[in-house]
Amino acid sequence: MNDLAPEDRPREKMERAGAGALGDNELVALLIGHGPAGTSALTLANRVLRAAGGTHGLTRITLDELAAVPGMGRVLAGRVLAAIELGRRTLVRQRPARDRIASANEAALVLLPQHGAHAEERFGVMLLDSRFRLIRTQLVSVGSLDGSSAHPREVFRAAVRAGAAAIIAFHNHPSGDPTPSDDDYALTARLLAAGEVVGVQLLDHLILADGRYCSMVETLRARQ
Repeated sequence: MNDLAPEDRPREKMERAGAGALGDNELVALLIGHGPAGTSALTLANRVLRAAGGTHGLTRITLDELAAVPGMGRVLAGRVLAAIELGRRTLVRQRPARDRIASANEAALVLLPQHGAHAEERFGVMLLDSRFRLIRTQLVSVGSLDGSSAHPREVFRAAVRAGAAAIIAFHNHPSGDPTPSDDDYALTARLLAAGEVVGVQLLDHLILADGRYCSMVETLRARQ
């Protein structure tokens, strides 16, 4: 970045106009700090964004994929991913303990920032008391690009241990499309049946994908 005029360098530009004035590649360049000999941080940032498919893709890219970008390596890749995770956590709403989850939309507001965009499938449950107040959110399984196995036994074991009266199950679609699959319908049916046996109500099963979600309960109602 020494070829740029001082006022156009990302750090100086941020000090002058604020972080919001920087382009995506300039923000990534600031995280990287410097490239290898003969490569500017901006050049390396452009490579990173191309490899990820833009800033949105940075929420999905793995450490190995990022480290494989020419000039990056695992140290710089780890620095970028740490910043992405920090940004993700700032989006998680700090809800008061035992707050009531009254709708699929309220559940999605809590879940999407933390679990909506991942390269691997994650399955978890929101554990609720008899008044549908949140006890805690718990991951049950973390899978791969090919899917995550979520057995009702593991789901309701977590609920029983927490003394939960109801649960909202959730998992993400790494593809970014929350449209339910046949497996999603089958799993929801199994969870509903298991909940009746165990005595823990399944309020909903949400499919998360980036900034969108699908309520399986609402979808099943619409199909009836």
